Amino acid sequence: MNAKEQLRELVEKMNREPAHIAEEKDRVFQFDLKETGTLQVQFKDGQAYMLEEATEDADVTLKMNDDSFIKLLNDDLNTTVAFMTGKLKVDGSMGLAMKLQQLVKEYKQVA
Repeated sequence: MNAKEQLRELVEKMNREPAHIAEEKDRVFQFDLKETGTLQVQFKDGQAYMLEEATEDADVTLKMNDDSFIKLLNDDLNTTVAFMTGKLKVDGSMGLAMKLQQLVKEYKQVA
């Protein structure tokens, strides 16, 4: 699966089991991926939405290559280590970037 397909699958899991995203109101995570381009995940009204362009101002933007992004979505990339080694650049709140890692871990356990 490519980066876009993996993100779409994660968003679908979030919407099937929204308990972990209930507090993520009106937040926008943006991913600027080297190969794929820009993707956004918007949280509104207890739902997650994936967009293939930047339609809203992002609360946090993560910049990386597609391979690192796929590892992040598979919980195989620690955002702190990736940031420190230059594999990940963060514009905005580092706390939200870490929150994303926590959400990925929670949804990795969801079938």
